[in-house]
Amino acid sequence: MISDITFANPELLLFLLLIPGLAVWYYYRLHAKESDVRYSTLQPFAMIKFSMKERLRHLPFFLRLIALAIVIIALARPQSTSKGQNVYSEGIDIVLALDISGSMLAEDFQPNRIEAAKNVAQDFIGGRTNDRIGLVIFSGESFTQCPLTVDYEVLKTLIKPLKSGMIEDGTAIGLGLANAVNRLRESKAKSKVIILLTDGVNNRGEIDPITAAEIAKSFGIRVYTVGVGTIGEAPYPVQTPFGIRYQMVPVEIDEKVLKQVAEMTDGKYFRATDNKKLRAIYQEIDQLEKTRIEVRSYRRYTELFYSFIFVALFLLIGDVGLSNTWLRKIP
Repeated sequence: MISDITFANPELLLFLLLIPGLAVWYYYRLHAKESDVRYSTLQPFAMIKFSMKERLRHLPFFLRLIALAIVIIALARPQSTSKGQNVYSEGIDIVLALDISGSMLAEDFQPNRIEAAKNVAQDFIGGRTNDRIGLVIFSGESFTQCPLTVDYEVLKTLIKPLKSGMIEDGTAIGLGLANAVNRLRESKAKSKVIILLTDGVNNRGEIDPITAAEIAKSFGIRVYTVGVGTIGEAPYPVQTPFGIRYQMVPVEIDEKVLKQVAEMTDGKYFRATDNKKLRAIYQEIDQLEKTRIEVRSYRRYTELFYSFIFVALFLLIGDVGLSNTWLRKIP
């Protein structure tokens, strides 16, 4: 967009000082021609009205004066300046692999693990600006909830209805990881990342986590693994004929496998024991995987010389036309 006007030869603008000088010269020259005849009173002339021609008799001179000013401005070479930025992003493709198994209903997180994971994932997505993000969910099975996209609002909308029981129960970590790898294997991004969150041990699926990690490594995909669950036991809601009852269940996370998956792919393993820790983990991953931005500024100049000259020419034509027709002076 046009931000300002600059001049290639600003020193020529000093000639604009001639304009008020010419106006003063015209004023004194006009009064020098006044008659020396004196009248005792101008009362008889009070009722005489000036015609339009008499009111505009100085118009040609002012048109000439304005045209001269515009010519001087044109000679100073006015230029409109357009500024902008070309933004180059290195590009990161991220797939969130989220465990929605029944154990994610444990309430050692508020209100429970799955809701805490969804809230933090949405905040993480809202903090990205130039990356494509996709979503894979898994429990006993796995499927793609959202392919890679830059429409973050759609992605966050698809996260909201996630709940345990949407698919067969269990914990197929390897299958969930393999599905996420499949989303990224044809990606052309400079950096490909999977953030896998689970609270259990792999007990379902045809692919084990280590095999899936080897596949990820072969495609240059980095995997961050997050184990969620407090140390020891966690309260778990159980439906009974008398309503919801809570029982303490042991927290079993296969940290050894999750660490191995992260190490094999040059990622990192994290353990979240509460909401605050989980949020801090996503913030750390967010800082580790920031898109590199290169900005190249440019400035484009457009010459306005001809536009000013055209206006000046138009005014001079008006001056000549009026001076030789309607406002012609007869000596």
